[in-house]
Amino acid sequence: MTDNPSYKERKVITIGVVSELTGLTERQIRYYEERKLIFPERSPRGNRKYSFADVEQLVEIANKREEGVQTYEIRQDMLKAQRLRDEKRNRKELLRGEINARFGIQKN
Repeated sequence: MTDNPSYKERKVITIGVVSELTGLTERQIRYYEERKLIFPERSPRGNRKYSFADVEQLVEIANKREEGVQTYEIRQDMLKAQRLRDEKRNRKELLRGEINARFGIQKN
């Protein structure tokens, strides 16, 4: 994440508001955190803080659970998607490096 995250990535929403927005109970939200499906930040006082992106992720998780998908499967799908994003980013950086080397472009 960048030093200046977009409004969608800023972790500023409390668990109570997330519960209202998603229709999930606070216990369900904490359970999804335990299952490593969602990663809230903690305030200095220890309160969980979520982003709008987290809210969207929780809605997706809830929809998949309603379809009967287990949390383990959801986590595996998330890990696979992250690996694909990482591989794509790595290929892009490698290609950029090859182009820079081929044409003598120096990074300052």
